Amino acid sequence: MTPTPHPDLRLDSLRRWLDLHADRLGLVPDSLVPVSGDASFRRYFRLHAANGTVIAMDAPPPHEDCAPFVRIAGLLARGGLRVPDILAQDLDQGFLLLSDLGDRTFYEALRDGLDRDEAALQRHYRGALRALVALQRCPADGLSPYDEARLLEELAVFPHWFLRTHLGHTPDDTAEAALANIFDLLARRAAAQPRVLVHRDFHSPNLMLGADTPDSAPGIIDFQDALSGPISYDIASLAMDARTTWDEARQLDWAIRYWEYARAAGLPVPEDFASFHVDYEWMGLQRNLRILGVFARLSHRDGKHHYLDHIPRVLTYVRQVAGRYAVFHPLLRLLDQAGRVPRADGYSF
Repeated sequence: MTPTPHPDLRLDSLRRWLDLHADRLGLVPDSLVPVSGDASFRRYFRLHAANGTVIAMDAPPPHEDCAPFVRIAGLLARGGLRVPDILAQDLDQGFLLLSDLGDRTFYEALRDGLDRDEAALQRHYRGALRALVALQRCPADGLSPYDEARLLEELAVFPHWFLRTHLGHTPDDTAEAALANIFDLLARRAAAQPRVLVHRDFHSPNLMLGADTPDSAPGIIDFQDALSGPISYDIASLAMDARTTWDEARQLDWAIRYWEYARAAGLPVPEDFASFHVDYEWMGLQRNLRILGVFARLSHRDGKHHYLDHIPRVLTYVRQVAGRYAVFHPLLRLLDQAGRVPRADGYSF
């Protein structure tokens, strides 16, 4: 006997809501097709409209709140960034109708070979660096602070989900103390940086490919979790991309170019690039340790196992930075110990 499919009540509600706006915007609700989901409860759909296509966002309360997306979209648009226009909204139901910025992210373009065309790659990434500077010039007033307490709290997912749950390794007391000291150093250095608007996931899956022109301004999405935080955070996200491998030479090139653009725009980066480079690398280490824990949690708790495919890349970034600074060498020893723990699924790094 064939099981009865579980009804998608949210999708039914979304279709009814779209029907309400069909005449005004020339929508064709029957053309609705999934675009993507993400690590949260949000889903996205594309459908035809009078002037092309539009995007419907389904962000189910109480798991998601559309209000920050709407507020920050307006903030970034006023700053000259390419972000989706809000065409219709129902915050109580968790539905938004957005303009369509295209169907190719940087991540998808890279998988299609963008990185094999050096000139085009540089045009698009320099456009992203300029967009980052414009984003950081937007006022961060009213955004929650990405402060030391929050940065430190985020790191708890690394020992819990990555070391213990994913690798099956419980650090001894000495390793626990060393890890706590490293976490404290990372959080304090990051919190001491000048604060700007921080996207928090300014990387290839959230940048939409713009026109292949000298400006190449990207579209920017998934900005609803923006905070007021460390100025080096988003460049670390871009250059140490958890989904695309960049070697150190490439990372350094983009970090220097960002620093030059930021200085020219009057952003509060250090006058000495060497000082900024340490800020950026330590910030990247904090972010990537958190990502290891988050990706492990997405697999073991939520069943989203494809995130494990990116763990070797993120570990490479972690080892790259930890190997450069003696204060982080205990982290390397801990990773070496954890990597020797036998696992039933054969995972290793």
